[in-house]
Amino acid sequence: MRLRRWLTDAQRYAVYTSLHAKSRNGKLPKKATKEVATFFHAHIRVIQRIWRCACEQIALGQEVDVSNRRTGRVGCKKVQLDHSQMASIPLNRRSTLKSLAKSLDVSVSTLHRKFKLGEIRCHSSTLKPLLRESNKRDRLKFCILMLDQATLGDAEPKFIDIQNIVHIDEKWYFMTKKGRKYYLPEEDDPVRAVQNKNSIGKVMFVTAVARPKYDGQGDLIFSGKLRVWAFVKEVPAARRSQNRERGTLETKSIIVNKDVMRQYLIEKVIPAIEDKWPQEDRDKTIFIQQDNARTHVLPNDPAFLEAVARTGLDIRLMQQSANSPDMNVLDLGFFNSIQSLTDCGNPETIEELIYNVEKEFEEYNETLLNRVFLSLQSCMKEVMRIGGENGYKLPHMNKQRLEREGKLPNRLSCENGLYAIALAHLAQFDRVS
Repeated sequence: MRLRRWLTDAQRYAVYTSLHAKSRNGKLPKKATKEVATFFHAHIRVIQRIWRCACEQIALGQEVDVSNRRTGRVGCKKVQLDHSQMASIPLNRRSTLKSLAKSLDVSVSTLHRKFKLGEIRCHSSTLKPLLRESNKRDRLKFCILMLDQATLGDAEPKFIDIQNIVHIDEKWYFMTKKGRKYYLPEEDDPVRAVQNKNSIGKVMFVTAVARPKYDGQGDLIFSGKLRVWAFVKEVPAARRSQNRERGTLETKSIIVNKDVMRQYLIEKVIPAIEDKWPQEDRDKTIFIQQDNARTHVLPNDPAFLEAVARTGLDIRLMQQSANSPDMNVLDLGFFNSIQSLTDCGNPETIEELIYNVEKEFEEYNETLLNRVFLSLQSCMKEVMRIGGENGYKLPHMNKQRLEREGKLPNRLSCENGLYAIALAHLAQFDRVS
């Protein structure tokens, strides 16, 4: 039988106990180690090392510990990654573990272990609008205008509550996506097929939302959800097909230009504001915030001003800064939420898609909409902090926890010195220009 050169901790303690029982005044009789080695089927050198270690500890007045010392000292040495070398590798060669492993001359499994340990992280990078210096300056001005002028002299100025601003924007909604993820038990993989994956059915919608309003008891008095409208029209089919007869009315998307936007603004958005706006706020100025798309109506458009005059309300158009989708609550998460909820409906026709979008809009939780307005104020703070740039991380406020504890603020305040930092950035832009 092959002699063992390694014993478990329990066996090593048993060896020490056996030798200690055989010893006399710390001395072992002849053949004691050989007898113990034979009993444990271990090499005699292993037994001698255990006894020697115990004797040294006793001589030093220490507690006897003959446990194995191989842990952490044997096996392959841990591969250490040079993080500075990794940072010097171009980003295009760091998009997969395989390409990164090749650049670092290590195995993919080594990198995967480092990823599991949290030494390296995965980041999904999305393209952001390219900002000119004028765009950065306008973004700073826009954020500063959103501060409550009455609090500018305070140590921590506050944003306005944004209760009188209606955000409108357009978005394409799709009937399905090229790639979908499903969670399956023991079943076959689903098969999805379309006639042309580059011509998936879609409809453009324009959405108008404002910030929800609550009374002193926390009850909702205004949902903020004005409405969502599809850019479609019904036209008779030009020719017969196997699916319908010639002349059957079909729902078709329409080309959105400035005339169409003016029509929707006058015939849909303004009447929705007139119908749903809280009675106690009708004497205040209502702003409709839109981006700088070419199809959008200008603030001084005569037809728009005439339509507003007929309502008796003070409704004005305002432009958000160019290349700034993060300055609109719809692009900050509202659109993505509606698209995700619509996908759960699995529409098969344009009519079903329109119905699902309108249904999800009406059922959207007003509490979530209110949180997006606070996220907008967080974005403005970061824009002020970094001089109008858009390369920032949106800080997490734990809004759900604050809301549960009754501590969710109605508006955010700037940290001490942030307003001064924004003014300094703005002054620098003015000097350069």
